[in-house]
Amino acid sequence: MQNLTFPADQSVKNLFGDDPALESKGPIALIVHQIDPPLAERINHQLSARRHALAALNPELNHIPGYVRHDYRVKVDLTRFSSGEGKARVIDSVRGHDLFILTDVLNYGTSYNRYNDIVTMTPDEHFLDLTRLILCSRDSAARIHVIMPFLYEGRRFRKSDRESLDCGAMLRSLFNLGIDNFITFDAHDSRVANAVPRSNFESFPTSYQSIRTILHTIPDLRVNRESMMIVSPDEANISRGIFYASAMKLPLGIFYLRRDFKYIDDKVAMTTSRTYLGDSVQGKDIIIVADLLDSGNDFIDCASALKSKGAKRVFCTASFAQFTEGITRLRQAWESGIIERVFSTDMAYRPPEVLSSPWYTDIPMADDLALLISALNHDASLSRLMAPAERISALLQSLGHSDDPVNRQLSFSDLGK
Repeated sequence: MQNLTFPADQSVKNLFGDDPALESKGPIALIVHQIDPPLAERINHQLSARRHALAALNPELNHIPGYVRHDYRVKVDLTRFSSGEGKARVIDSVRGHDLFILTDVLNYGTSYNRYNDIVTMTPDEHFLDLTRLILCSRDSAARIHVIMPFLYEGRRFRKSDRESLDCGAMLRSLFNLGIDNFITFDAHDSRVANAVPRSNFESFPTSYQSIRTILHTIPDLRVNRESMMIVSPDEANISRGIFYASAMKLPLGIFYLRRDFKYIDDKVAMTTSRTYLGDSVQGKDIIIVADLLDSGNDFIDCASALKSKGAKRVFCTASFAQFTEGITRLRQAWESGIIERVFSTDMAYRPPEVLSSPWYTDIPMADDLALLISALNHDASLSRLMAPAERISALLQSLGHSDDPVNRQLSFSDLGK
């Protein structure tokens, strides 16, 4: 796995809260106990570095209490009783602070002792710990922002038969507890915001960061219609595929997933089949775009079909990777040449065996999260984050993937200048 770093995107700096003219809404406090420690460390470092650099240019910022610090993190205690019951205590004061609680509900790297057995934390337990932290803080913090990169129960966003609408209930409960903003990334269906129509819910895309990481990791990619395509693995991800294809000016393909039901021994059994719809993939590099890598089987099945049709290389990018069935099949797909590489953000826990795999690359998000936190602290506009097409266009031009001969003279080091 490559550890990637990128130059700051100065073209959007002021839109992310680094404009001294925008008043800070209070000293920042970060509760990052529920996310992977390396990510928490990087977010704090990026936030501190940006504010120290800004204060060097604007010395008056040093006089704002708590504005420039080396560590914005707040100590909390989320240890559990031996029965498995949870508790929460915020150790440091957050009175008058602009509080940001970052929660990774997929963080199964966290464990605790229950009846003398070591068990990993479930998404339900992470969510309940989040509610406990809000209850601890809501009477003293100036504002509370929840940043939940992977939307808890995001796949339970619409009613089918007699099923619970867990995602909408989750959002309503958090805003009823008194939070001010809820931020997530690449929600499975952003229409879940209709559950809290008068509240501040935002789902930010990771398309720019994904494209940036892919192009930097695979420098020989040729971004043109003759050499590359975007493919959606199913209908649920077609909107993401459309955006990637339009932003990169590439053709789009889609797999139509058909489900058939039939009786076998008086029981209903479901069979699925995939049909590829789109231009020829012969000799082309393919990027399969999805919001979630669960077991990885969908990526493997799609990549196998594309390779059988003559695709050159198949890359897979997902906003979040769970690896619920381990990495054996994905490793075998890589060894057999079916999948070239898998990309996923570092906002959800990835086990060490994934991070050390030669076929996996993180999409770094710490700097973007630090920028977002700074922007929210200043009540700055977030519109450019919601519509990253302009940033993607500038990225392609800076890397020479442009039909404009002038832009082809730019190098990667020019990004953000």
